Amino acid sequence: MKEVLVIGGGILGASAAYHLARAGVDVRIIDREDEGQATDAAAGIICPWLSQRRNKAWYTLAKAGAAYYGELIAQLTEDGETETGYRKVGALSIHTDTDKLEKMEKRARDRKVAAPEIGAIHQLTKEETNQLFPPLANTFASVHVEGAARVDGRALRLALLKGAQKHGAHFVKGHADVILKDGKAVGVLVNGDRLEASTIIVATGAWASTFLAPLGFNLQVTSQKAQIAHVRLEQTDTNNWPVVMPPNNQYMLTFEGGKIVVGSTHEEAIDFSVRPTISGMHEIMDKALAIAPGIGDAFFEEVRVGYRPFTPGFLPVIGYVPKHDNILFANGLGASGLTVGPFLGKQLSQIVLGEELAIDLADYRVEETFGVDV
Repeated sequence: MKEVLVIGGGILGASAAYHLARAGVDVRIIDREDEGQATDAAAGIICPWLSQRRNKAWYTLAKAGAAYYGELIAQLTEDGETETGYRKVGALSIHTDTDKLEKMEKRARDRKVAAPEIGAIHQLTKEETNQLFPPLANTFASVHVEGAARVDGRALRLALLKGAQKHGAHFVKGHADVILKDGKAVGVLVNGDRLEASTIIVATGAWASTFLAPLGFNLQVTSQKAQIAHVRLEQTDTNNWPVVMPPNNQYMLTFEGGKIVVGSTHEEAIDFSVRPTISGMHEIMDKALAIAPGIGDAFFEEVRVGYRPFTPGFLPVIGYVPKHDNILFANGLGASGLTVGPFLGKQLSQIVLGEELAIDLADYRVEETFGVDV
């Protein structure tokens, strides 16, 4: 039986562990459960099809990630994990410019040819848009995409970890230090225990540099702080409201019980502080109230803070660590973590299992992240 150590229990590591355990692999997941994990803070929108980002490799990955959710949720349900935080509610991409809405609708229809999961696409009037998301200002029309979804990263991560453990995986809370023998990583030391395996998967996000430093790499992974506000509208049924994608860099999505999640900031920060800041909340609320003045009646519930990992090309990377054919590395999910993380975790499992991949690894090379070219 194959033995795999998964270092990092965020959405990426949890997905890899789940798929490996389901395939009968002996899996141990090691995670410190630090505050500030991107997955733990995130609530996301699964709707990559309207993006204007020009990087084809990113869109290929994001499109595949969105399409994979149907299969993943079905597997988790089969394993008895129904609290996944995932729900298909549709999305409203809002704007005041009619020409931009026309271009947005055309982009969605063009992409639907290769991504039928987009579902129905409609351009909505200001009145129709406001009916679907009542707190919005009455100045926005929209493009409605039926197949879009929302997901709670914390809930999905837990479902994946529980599912993995049902298939025999073991979760170990603690700090992992790599064990080297003749320059080769053979395992990790955790809580005084030596754990060895034939393959190590490093999915430690913004903290990857620390774990891999003993291998002699100056890892090029940076982090971006995100603050996300949770507010609640009392006596309001928000469970089926669509997610909202404004023309700025914010988003808005809802859950049951009147909860509205508003995010997020994009702060260059390296200290991994998880303290919310007044300036961060001001930025979020100022933008949110300009778009949806109706949330002014909501009461403030909490702020979640997470650190998104980025690689030099601002594109996820996946593959073996240079000169270490037993260490798999994936990182750089950035703000797309909940869209691509579960799918990329499956790709990690398929590499271990020797199965055919759904992506071309040449498009997501790890070498630049490690400062080498091999």
